[in-house]
Amino acid sequence: MNKEQVKAPVVEHIVTDARETFLWRRDNYPWERNVWNVHPEYEIHLVRKCDGVALVGDHIERFAPGHLAIVGSYLPHDWVSPTAPGEIVPGRDIVLQFDPERLRAAAALLPELTEIGPFLELALRGLAFEGETRARGAAMLEAMGEMNGLDRLAAFLALVAFLSQGEYRVLSSAAFAARADGSDHRWIQPVIAYLVEHFAQDIPLPELAERFGMNAWTFSRRFQKSSGKSFTDYLTTLRLSQACKLLADTDLPVTDICFDVGYANVSNFNRAFLKAHGIAPTLYRRLAKQRVTQRADSLVL
Repeated sequence: MNKEQVKAPVVEHIVTDARETFLWRRDNYPWERNVWNVHPEYEIHLVRKCDGVALVGDHIERFAPGHLAIVGSYLPHDWVSPTAPGEIVPGRDIVLQFDPERLRAAAALLPELTEIGPFLELALRGLAFEGETRARGAAMLEAMGEMNGLDRLAAFLALVAFLSQGEYRVLSSAAFAARADGSDHRWIQPVIAYLVEHFAQDIPLPELAERFGMNAWTFSRRFQKSSGKSFTDYLTTLRLSQACKLLADTDLPVTDICFDVGYANVSNFNRAFLKAHGIAPTLYRRLAKQRVTQRADSLVL
């Protein structure tokens, strides 16, 4: 990929029907809007199929089917799944996008709506829902596809109210969200796409910078500004997120996982993992397996 081949995405423009308060759609993956993008609208995003890497502001994590999140205005985001050339995953996502100013304006007439103000403020950093909130919220979002008119509006308000009172994790850092305005993130999507695909390989910074038409200093500076992380930290996070998945979901030896995610030796891998997660990979695996067993036991009971 040379400089001429790199195409930066534009800020997404979301158009709703004049008769609708918000946009609800079911998306195949990939399609032209599956990019590192920003928009003034809030987005509630459900991944129905596939796993992959969620990129929200300066936050990176693995996701699995059932992942439900909300991102606020101008917070860059993308949900990346590995696919074969030409492969299409039908209906991977359900996306609901709404203008927060409409809710704030409505609150002047419907004071109950002011209750969701703190939730909307926190969602500017991105939130991932957990437990019963995630399961029930996903079902509520799915059901809206069969509704229209006042029924759909009522379901939307019920969904936002339910999510605002539920269980969730904050994703992006406050510092990153505070300066996210959509103007500085357009160039980075092809860089992130390349890193997600090749993170297990040796990626020298000067070579990557040259691939995208910059010198190493300029690339490092722009990458830090746009992603909220240094190139090295970003690459480390991608590698360790994949390592966590392999530790939890497979019985591969730690040595194999170390090499599979791009580390040249086990000592460096263990050191990086311990620094990021506070525990060694072997203990992480044991705790992850215990959680799976406990969830299975609770379902049987």
